[in-house]
Amino acid sequence: QLQLVESGGGLVQPGGSLRLSCAASGFTLDYYAIGWFRQAPGKEREGVSCISSSGGSTNYPDSVKGRFTISRDITKNTVYLQMNRLKPEDTAIYYCAAVKKGVLFRLCVLWSGEYDYWGQGTQVTVSS
Repeated sequence: QLQLVESGGGLVQPGGSLRLSCAASGFTLDYYAIGWFRQAPGKEREGVSCISSSGGSTNYPDSVKGRFTISRDITKNTVYLQMNRLKPEDTAIYYCAAVKKGVLFRLCVLWSGEYDYWGQGTQVTVSS
């Protein structure tokens, strides 16, 4: 059974950092692209990062580029989202999601409709 479990959310002051983890089970990362999405109250779900099944390609929107970094550890079957210089507008529930692409697929997209499997989410609150 394919499962994604996010962790690492919490309360942080503006300018601070958090690292989110997405632990995958029931599948291996090198066949799946992984995306990180967020949704704030009253707003649409937004893609904030993705990594291809090859691991060689990543993608970020301008709103987080230079502040967020996605990475993965194949040995732990886990994807990470390092978030630095956090802003109050980063406050949201963060979700990771997966879509099967085959080994060595070099692209990923930030459109939520692309992804078939979702975690339960982890809350990130940026506030002083």
